[in-house]
Amino acid sequence: MPEPGPIVGTSPIRKEGLAKVTGRALYVDDITLPGMWYGATVRSTISRGRITSIAFDSSIDWDEFTIVTAADIPGENTIVHLTKDHPCLAAEFVNHPAEPILLLAHADKSALHAAVEAVHITYEELPGVFTIEDSELGAAGDESKVIWDHPGHGGTANTFKTFLMQKSSPEELAGAFAAADFIVEGEYRTGAQEQLYIENNGIIAEAHRAPDGSLDSVCVSGCMQCPYYVVHALELVFNLPEEKCRVIQTETGGAFGGKEDFPSVIGSHAALLAMKSGHPVKICYDRAEDLIATTKRHPSRTRHRTAVSRDGKLLAGEIEVVIDGGAYATLSAVVLSRATIHAPGPYHWPHIAVRAQAMATNVAPHGAFRGFGAPQSLFALERHMDKIAKVVGLTPEELRRRNFLSTGMSTATGQHLSDPVDMQGLLTRALKESNYYVRRAEFDRTNPTSTIKRGIGFAAFMHGSGFTGSGERRLNSLVKIEITAEGRPNILVSSTEFGQGTNTILSQVCAQTLRIPYDEVLVAQPDTSIVPNSGPTVASRTAMIVGKLVERASESLLSTLAPYLAAPNATADFDYSVACEVPASYTPADFRRAALAYLAQHGSLVASVRYEAPGNIFWDDDQYKGDAYPTYAWAVYVAEVTVDTLTYIAEVKEFHALQEVGKVIHPILAKGQIEGGVAQGIGYALYEKCVYVDGLMRNNQMTNYIMPTSADLPPIHVHFEETPSIHGPSGAKGIGELPMDGPAPAILNAIEHATGIAFTEVPLLPEDIFERMTRTPESGSEDLNAIDLDTRTETEVSA
Repeated sequence: MPEPGPIVGTSPIRKEGLAKVTGRALYVDDITLPGMWYGATVRSTISRGRITSIAFDSSIDWDEFTIVTAADIPGENTIVHLTKDHPCLAAEFVNHPAEPILLLAHADKSALHAAVEAVHITYEELPGVFTIEDSELGAAGDESKVIWDHPGHGGTANTFKTFLMQKSSPEELAGAFAAADFIVEGEYRTGAQEQLYIENNGIIAEAHRAPDGSLDSVCVSGCMQCPYYVVHALELVFNLPEEKCRVIQTETGGAFGGKEDFPSVIGSHAALLAMKSGHPVKICYDRAEDLIATTKRHPSRTRHRTAVSRDGKLLAGEIEVVIDGGAYATLSAVVLSRATIHAPGPYHWPHIAVRAQAMATNVAPHGAFRGFGAPQSLFALERHMDKIAKVVGLTPEELRRRNFLSTGMSTATGQHLSDPVDMQGLLTRALKESNYYVRRAEFDRTNPTSTIKRGIGFAAFMHGSGFTGSGERRLNSLVKIEITAEGRPNILVSSTEFGQGTNTILSQVCAQTLRIPYDEVLVAQPDTSIVPNSGPTVASRTAMIVGKLVERASESLLSTLAPYLAAPNATADFDYSVACEVPASYTPADFRRAALAYLAQHGSLVASVRYEAPGNIFWDDDQYKGDAYPTYAWAVYVAEVTVDTLTYIAEVKEFHALQEVGKVIHPILAKGQIEGGVAQGIGYALYEKCVYVDGLMRNNQMTNYIMPTSADLPPIHVHFEETPSIHGPSGAKGIGELPMDGPAPAILNAIEHATGIAFTEVPLLPEDIFERMTRTPESGSEDLNAIDLDTRTETEVSA
């Protein structure tokens, strides 16, 4: 049998594909356990206040139900994310609409709706805070606006987290602004966005009692990204040790960050009901409940103040990033951290200061979403770069070329870019692939006489692979590969598959390293009683960080099996203890024979590998400086749009996505990741608006929360540059979040080219375009303003 050829860089059939297309894959709502009951949540109907009474309508036979309140929690009434400010169930105060107050369970799912409606809660209402600006008033001392000021926080009221990232001293920064030819200012906003996974959040929980009747253990199964996050939440809620909190990921129908933190909430709720009822309990949200109750992308406001020379060089920048964290901190601190680090983008800043805050409001907590803060700050930056170009009198392309980072330079955090960086080449290729110059000239020629205005724009950006800063060191991820009784490798990781290809790419890495067929590799279902903690499936870390650990574990297996591979015809009394090198050539049959021979002698074979941070990578948490990520993916995206001046509808007609992501492990999956991310980015830019009234999302159905369908999406042309990185298996980098960062600024840059209007907020809906295009001069404008410091006169450049 010939040896298999390269597997990394090809596109084998995805590991779970057959089970999904044949219907054998079981999602949580497909699963029924003996004696299972169903759960529901009774939620607050106000945005902020004190609970004064809870009454149960006599029309319901409550003896048939299990009722759980905060008083039933055996451990701490908290859902731990990064802090303990988030109650599992509201006990006295509520801080956002639809906050969970009590839980119900019944054997008949159809009985739950009427029961939820029959729970009557009264409140002493308190004024709510719903905007970043009102929250800032509370932080500034307006006591009527203070809604979050936990004892021991030690910071400012209403403020979950702050960061200050500065490359130079305040005096040096001030000197750079004093020496500038232009100072360009701008404010940019982004809205909330729903992950809109196909499968809503769902969990089945079981609770097991010891012989004396005390709670012995809990087991939670369901759709999720991070099983060990749920374990840690259960430990606190139930006051149990880690080994007594078992979590199993079932088949998961999409996540996009929305199943990173929230399964800790619904998982704890289902387990509480199972504990009190004595039955397994399933909770599956419908779409309306999922939309009002779960986390979304953080809304943001970013302000730029930039010092620029007359020849278009960035001299200094002051950037203020503020995100709306919602009612509880959840993951806002780490979202803010990535937003802060990405705010300067792929550019060289001689002097820069980035100040960032996560603020509290009385809306449901915001949380993880693909991109994790970077889409917000990069949108602002790339819109601002086009504004600077107009002020200085350069094309958007030329301004960026004069300021790009390149190999050997340092980022705003002081990170030395040792991996190759070629933003100049990426921009050249992206503009060529999109026929940018021809299209721009054509649109400039035809727009004055057409009611359909056309434009083309681009965005340049990067995205860090892996956890920010010292995150990977703290995670200390562990990967194992065991050899089964049949002699096959079985990958043991807590990294989850939810459509993005985790199982497939890890199997490719293992197969190529072991030099065996892809089909020979197994991947264990993520079950915390079996798999080690390889870290969460987030932060564009699976391919690069976990993939590298799988590669190293596979190499360790080979080293162990080397004597068995080197002696394929050995007799039973052969001494395998003699060290030797792995043979240069062996067949898959040789590998299985060697594995079985080892098992016959030793009984088991497991290779375990922990994450080891490269010695040249260090992050200083106190100074907020250093190597923010092991490496970055780099990209330039180009959007072509139309704006109908009769209907005021903007549409994307063509999209080119060029990215340098290291070695592409699975080209088809990688292309799908980019296409899906671009589609979400188009929704973020032009369609998806969360409409809040007094903190409650009012458009919580897919009939009125509008997302782009396949009919609304343009041809998406995906292009890769492959520059291998030492940090990933076969040179791979992270890819999952990158495509979310670039579409919105590229699209709005193109809309500005089409209309001559500099829009600064997303989502940009037809009514927003109508308002700006029909605005009279007397009603105000948002023309570009810059200060020419040579003459100290205001220079206005029409928007």
